[in-house]
Amino acid sequence: MKILVVQESDWIKRNPHQQHHLMELLGLRGHEIRVIDYEIDWKIDKKSEDSTKSPRQVFEHYKKVYNTDNITVIRPPLIKLPVFNYFSIMHYHKKEIKRQIKEFEPDIIVGFGILNANIASKLAKKNNIPFVYYFIDVLYQLIPEKIFRKLGEHVTKQTIKRSSYVLTINRKLNEKAVELGANPHKMDIIGAGINLDQFNYKKYNGSKIRHYYHISPRDTVLFFMGFLYNFAGLKELAIELGKNKNKYPNIKLLIVGDGDAYEALKLIGKKYKLEDQLILTGRQKYTLMPEFIGASDICILPAYQDEIIMQDIVPIKMYEYMAMQKPIIATRLPGLTAEFGDKNGVLYVNRPEEVLDVIDQKLNTKENIKQIGLQGYAFVEDNDWRKITLKFENILESLVLDILLNDI
Repeated sequence: MKILVVQESDWIKRNPHQQHHLMELLGLRGHEIRVIDYEIDWKIDKKSEDSTKSPRQVFEHYKKVYNTDNITVIRPPLIKLPVFNYFSIMHYHKKEIKRQIKEFEPDIIVGFGILNANIASKLAKKNNIPFVYYFIDVLYQLIPEKIFRKLGEHVTKQTIKRSSYVLTINRKLNEKAVELGANPHKMDIIGAGINLDQFNYKKYNGSKIRHYYHISPRDTVLFFMGFLYNFAGLKELAIELGKNKNKYPNIKLLIVGDGDAYEALKLIGKKYKLEDQLILTGRQKYTLMPEFIGASDICILPAYQDEIIMQDIVPIKMYEYMAMQKPIIATRLPGLTAEFGDKNGVLYVNRPEEVLDVIDQKLNTKENIKQIGLQGYAFVEDNDWRKITLKFENILESLVLDILLNDI
């Protein structure tokens, strides 16, 4: 198949998500993929200051996780000015999608974004190409300008109703998609998976990371990786650790990533003199993540319980933590509880500040840590990306075949 993918995130810089694994594995299976992406971090990228408009870019044979040569990433021009960036998507992405339909002649189009997915769904229908909307997040709630979020929801509804098929990554998002207008008979759940060869607990004990950051065998390491949103709960947890540092001298908070909360975390570390207990590594290569997780004892996802965007999602990192046999302390969010329940390696809190109490009560020995980590591993050990990719491939091929049969 020839597959055209449209998304409104940075395929190159952002760590691998659902689409990277699925598309690269489909590339290994001989399918040809072209991705139209978006320079989402243009506001914080120093290079973006050089000009108010970036040119069209093409990244041929791009690979992030697997050794495939079948993916080409195309980045349309971008007007790097607030609000104008949206008009830029509507103009340049529409132009690029039309170009790819004409030159690439895709058998199917898969959309992950808001604006460009909506455009792609219209053009796909016009050109009799099946369109799959992959609802991996409630993206309109992440629009920086709150005034546009209702409009983003309206656009998403249009896209979902126009889609040939809708895919989600968990039960809660599946319910949300139906609420937004998806046909229950034309949708499925393709859940997140793990590259079990990469996230192999037998290969990575984290000793190099612990040595580099001066972490002793006596220390208990709490680990978080990903974009540092202000609602991630990390600031609150760091403050709680700072207030109780004498009670928890051997707890270290290891945070890998950058984002909105990074500078605030640095200030918290300085204010509470947490230089030895709060370790901020900044953004790291994704290939290093198994080593970082291996260096940890407990993984955390202490996001705000009332944050709208967190209600229905199940981050891929949860599965990666579990694959490395690490127990997880997470906020009791609807998406997480629906996916993992109460006895599958996840311990829940209502507020970020409660993480330390859970450690005191339920993860206070190496045996307890190991036991709960094994529960999580048992839950995800069959979630290999290669198996999930086969299911995804079957759905896409069935949709393409339906179009061909209808044309006969």
